[in-house]
This record gives sequence, C-alpha cells and structure tokens, in this order.
Amino acid sequence: MTSATGRSRANTERTVPVNPAVGRQPAFAALRHRGYRGFVLGNAVAMMADNTEHVISYWVLHQKFHSPALGAFAVISHWVPFLLLSGYSGALADRINPRRMIQAGMLLFMAVSVGWGWLFLSGGLQIWQAWVLLSLHGIAGVLWTPPSQVLIYDIVGPEHLQSAVRLGASARYLGTLVGPVTGNLLLITLGPAHGILANALIYLPMLIWLRRPRYDVRTDGSSRRPLVTPVGLRAIAATWHSVTGNREIVAMTLLVGCASLFVGTAYQAQMPGFADDLGFHHAGAAYTALLAADAAGGLAAVLLLEGGGLLPALPGGALLLAACWCLSIGGFALARSYLYTLPLLFAAGFFELAFSAMAQTIVQLRAPAAHRGGIVGLFITASLGLRAFSGITVGFGGALVGIHASLALSAAALLLCVSAIALWYRRGRAGRAHPA
Repeated sequence: MTSATGRSRANTERTVPVNPAVGRQPAFAALRHRGYRGFVLGNAVAMMADNTEHVISYWVLHQKFHSPALGAFAVISHWVPFLLLSGYSGALADRINPRRMIQAGMLLFMAVSVGWGWLFLSGGLQIWQAWVLLSLHGIAGVLWTPPSQVLIYDIVGPEHLQSAVRLGASARYLGTLVGPVTGNLLLITLGPAHGILANALIYLPMLIWLRRPRYDVRTDGSSRRPLVTPVGLRAIAATWHSVTGNREIVAMTLLVGCASLFVGTAYQAQMPGFADDLGFHHAGAAYTALLAADAAGGLAAVLLLEGGGLLPALPGGALLLAACWCLSIGGFALARSYLYTLPLLFAAGFFELAFSAMAQTIVQLRAPAAHRGGIVGLFITASLGLRAFSGITVGFGGALVGIHASLALSAAALLLCVSAIALWYRRGRAGRAHPA
C-alpha cells in the first residue's frame, strides 16, 4: 500500500514554475488553509518552550560558571547538529512522514528539559553535563526544523508559501518574545529546577497535534515528494549541484549562511553579559526586555508585512533588508545606554525576520519539486548550521576583546559579505539581460 501510494505521488508530482514576485496577496493568506492554524499555533508554543529552556539554563550556567567561553559553546553545540545533519534531515523528510520526525524532536526536547531539572535539583551540575544536554537540544532542533518546512509546503502549497513562511517565522519570534517572560516567571516563582521541569510539559500541545494529519491532502501529488530521494553525502552534493545554475537560490543560501556564520543568534547567548554591562545583575524586567526586544521587532514585521501584503519575495529586497540588520546589530553592540539598546534590538528583529523569511520563500519556490526537502535541508544547514561558528566570532571573540567589540566586528564583516553577494547577483542579472 505504501509503495503504491508513493508511485502515485511520484507520478503526479510536478515542478510548479512560480515567480517569487507574485505581487500583493490577501492578508494572512496561509491561515485560510485547513490545518495551518493549528500547526503555526503549536509551533509557537513549542518555540516558547524552547526559549524558556534557554532563558533558565543560560542564566544558571552564567551564574554558576561566569564563562563567556561556555556561552560560546552553548551556541556551537546547539548549531553544529544543524550544520552536520540538516541535509540528511531535509532529504529524509522527502522519504518518510515529516510529522513523525517532528514528534521525535518534541520528545527529545522534553527529555532535555527533564535532564536540566534533575541536575539543578541535585546541585551537582558539571560543565561536561551541560555540554551533553546542550548538544542533545541541538539534535532535537534538527529533527524539528527541516521537516517542519517540508510540512509547511505540504499544507499550503506554492501559492501562499510566502505567507506561510512569514507566519511560521512569526511563531518563532512569538516564542522568542513570550519565552523570556515565561522563563523569568518560572525562575522567580518555581526556581530554576522546578521551572525547567514544568517547561517540559509545554511541548505537549505540538506533540499531540502531530498525531494525525489535520490538513487537506492535495490531490496534485505535492503533499509529499517521491520516495526516491537518496540520503547521504553524495545525495547532498548532487542536490547542491542541481541548483548552482539558479542565482536566486545560490544568492539566498549564501546570504543566510554568511548571516549565520558571522552573527547568527550568538549575541542572545551572551545577553546576560550585556545585561551585566548595562548594570542589571539579576534576572528581572530589564533582562527580560533585552531578550524580548529582538523578538518584538520580528513579530511587528509579521503583523505589518502580512497585514499589508507587503514586500513580495525578491532577492534584491532580501539583500537590502539584511544590510539594515547588520547596521542594527552593530549599533546595539556599540550602544552603552539601555534606552538605545531596546530600539536597536527591536529594529534588528524586524529586519532579520523580513530578510530571512524572504530568502526562505525564494528558495522553496525555486526548488525543483522532487528535491525540495533536500534543498530546504541545505538552506537550513546554511541558515542554522553555520550559526555554530558565530559562537566563535562572537563568543570566543568576546572572551578576547569583549562581547561588544566582537559583535560589532562580526556585524561589519557580514555587511561586507552582503555587499559582495549583492554585487555578484546584480552582475549575473545584467549578464542575462545583455547576453554576449
């Protein structure tokens, strides 16, 4: 029965030629699809739990060890699994049910929260134990993220994909916004040990939602890819080779890769250090506001861009927005006043959401249907996996020259890379417009 279904889907699968610049669409178009509302809500709740765990665990690690290098390892260990395994995870989501992969990720997240709670209660937390739990948390993310992007396409298809990607990104930012509040509330009311144990239960709604398909299976075969996509290093190399002639996919993949390499989310793991430098030495409203400002900017971007149907997915627009993100992050790094840091973090969240969602939409729309999962996996390898090295540029660099200087220098290096990608892309377009 499974092979017959696979053959039927393979025979009906077609590459849909879609122009990313589709013009203005209805506001929040993806929410019209059955099942997407539940998916995006469950994703937001799971992301809230993810960020709640970060807030509690990062705070305990900072208070116990006071080590910028450990903060750097938190970033590296979280994102190295994305670097090594996202290509496999995306290609595997072309072959098996992505819902089951996401469920496995949710279960692993819950186990990590329970592990933190047990170690906090025992009072014997050691650095090597933190290394293990931080790494397992990253592996859980790999089981969650690439299959989720495949599932988004399954639910809404190409027509409303940009809306779905933006709203999916809003779930991440909503979780990032609410997670710090929840984390601090649990820290204050229950303490770190019982708070992080309670956090394990927050993953349950997404786990339950995934038990069965709650969306309409499309009859054009695009609800699942053919069951012939190979998995392995050769398959990943072949997938990249298949898109090297598409400047849109290459430019967007390079863009998010450079953003992850130089900046990523490394500054978030160092936020307790920024809070210390600003004079806030205890968990509280000021620390929460620093964590939440970036997320609030991303959420504002979704409400504005989706509500107005603005900014169709164009590579030039993504590159310009990425340059604005560099300037915002650099400004935050150099600001020494709390009143300046909040609007700069807000702007950073706005621009990061806008350019990353736009880049992801372009890649998904331009990807050949039979290799969509593999291409999405490679994109996530660049957008998330390379964040491991931002732990070096920002984290270990912070141990040498201070976190303010290391983040500012990283943002400047990224701005140069964005300019180089933009120049390469524009020359390619000019060459196509005026062939020799």
